[in-house]
Amino acid sequence: MDWTALSVSLHLAALTALLLLPAGLWLGRALAGSRSRAKPLGEALIALPLVMPPTVLGFYLMQAFGLEAPFGGLWVRLFGEGLNFTFEGILLASLVANLPFAVQPVQRAFEAVPANLREAAWCSGLSPLHTLWRIELPLVWPGIVSAMALTFAHTLGEFGVILMVGGAIDGETRTLAIAIYDRVQAFDESGAATMSAMLLLVSFVTIGVVYGLAGRRMWRRA
Repeated sequence: MDWTALSVSLHLAALTALLLLPAGLWLGRALAGSRSRAKPLGEALIALPLVMPPTVLGFYLMQAFGLEAPFGGLWVRLFGEGLNFTFEGILLASLVANLPFAVQPVQRAFEAVPANLREAAWCSGLSPLHTLWRIELPLVWPGIVSAMALTFAHTLGEFGVILMVGGAIDGETRTLAIAIYDRVQAFDESGAATMSAMLLLVSFVTIGVVYGLAGRRMWRRA
């Protein structure tokens, strides 16, 4: 087991899920309540990482993070170092690649909240903020948990985007998925099998928690 690579993967997955939580809540709720004609375009842009080959997305992000690119150059001026082949670079790449997993479950959960429930809360004197906090969030929390867990699990298994942007620097950008690939390339099938089993176990437990919480919520409502 490559414990260093596992640590990098867990750190990356946890930060990605936490940082995408506010964006997922805001975008998911905005899309759920939107009646704009531009809504399909926004949904398509958010879902784009789902259909793009990871290496293609990674290539474009690597170009955007380059020293000659506007974003990459601005980052260097602000922080004194580039993004490619750094943990900060793979974290930003992971945020882009996992945006659909953070937004779509939350959007579906907000769409299931009846509009008349919000209107009743407003008529009762609750502000939109208090309605969100006291009425909507308790109803949509299974979608929020699902979004967090899916983002976490998908980040653990991400390979193409991370490899293109970060390479395989030990202790910095070398995740468990990349370590598995390296072991296969070195004909170490036993090591690759051990790490694959660990990745499978973590992913399975994560998804199991999501479905368990969702099922418990539905049972209580019934």
